[in-house]
Amino acid sequence: MNAETTMLFATFGIGVVLTLVAGFYCVLTTRSLIRALIGLEILTKAVTLLIILAGCVTGRMALAQALAVTALVAVGAGIVFGAAPAFTAARVDVQTSLKEGARGDVGGARSGRLWKSRFLT
Repeated sequence: MNAETTMLFATFGIGVVLTLVAGFYCVLTTRSLIRALIGLEILTKAVTLLIILAGCVTGRMALAQALAVTALVAVGAGIVFGAAPAFTAARVDVQTSLKEGARGDVGGARSGRLWKSRFLT
């Protein structure tokens, strides 16, 4: 490694470590689910930066970029498909469902629309 690569590694390495510390702090010290998710996102970004930094230092930048994009797509898909059922469950009026005496049917006919739209038959 030449001096420029060493300086780049040191600068970005410190940034990655600080980002990891901030992410772990958010996850470990909060009781709020939203803050914990934000902390996990910060940790994900720190790992992505670490992958790109390792690719830059080793000279395999194309591989590092491919891994970073794959990680970002996987996290994004996990958030989108994990949040859809949560938003569906949050819209249910529990009091009305209990008054109607519906057993096992949470949300009525409207809740099935999102589930049915996911699959083409």
